[in-house]
Amino acid sequence: MPINQPSNQIKLTNVSIVRLKKGGKRFEIACYKNKVQEYRNGVETSLDDVLQISNVFINVSKGEVAKSNDLQKAFGTTQIDDIVKEILKKGELQVGEKERDHDLTALRKEIATLVAEKCVDPATQRPYPVGMIEKAMAEAGVSVKVGKTAKSQVSETLKLLQSGSTLPIQRARMRVRVLMPSADAERLREKLLVTAEKVERDETGESWEAVLLIDPGQFRVINELLQKECKGRGRVETLTFAAVAEST
Repeated sequence: MPINQPSNQIKLTNVSIVRLKKGGKRFEIACYKNKVQEYRNGVETSLDDVLQISNVFINVSKGEVAKSNDLQKAFGTTQIDDIVKEILKKGELQVGEKERDHDLTALRKEIATLVAEKCVDPATQRPYPVGMIEKAMAEAGVSVKVGKTAKSQVSETLKLLQSGSTLPIQRARMRVRVLMPSADAERLREKLLVTAEKVERDETGESWEAVLLIDPGQFRVINELLQKECKGRGRVETLTFAAVAEST
């Protein structure tokens, strides 16, 4: 006769566990790897895509499901979705040492890749290989944060590279086109040209057109100036984001 597994035990493998201690007891949920952080960052909103199984456990590794009366005492409800949301929000993500090392390595490479895409060698205006960025990050003592997305750590990483490494690096420049009636250009031309590191075109006819090489941070300055002063008569267009020097 086959031995039946007790109904309150469910075996799960290859999971990320989120644990919350409440009401004197430990509660756990079994999630898909990488989905917990996506849920906390607002990238993932569906609990079905986060949870391996829609249930609350006392111990995931042993497959011990939490009893309803324990859930009621601790959370004031037995509604699984409500309890799961609280555990996802407040609980601690359990990560093994090997997995943590793997996640840190992957995150460091992702940050280095984003930096390489957005930044250049100031002398040549050309991007660096990802491996060179990773070496510079190590030299500058960049400490990546597992709880944050790679994208959110790019700006701070660049600052540390500029101050703590020997690698010359800067944000890649944007090439933009600015268009407006000539009458408006008489008032605004100088204010707009001063935002540029290089003016590639400055022509006036029935309208004024300029092509500028700018730091990405200046795009908002130009856009806000046009909105405020031109009342819909002017516009700014991105031609290239990572403008690089032409080969000679």
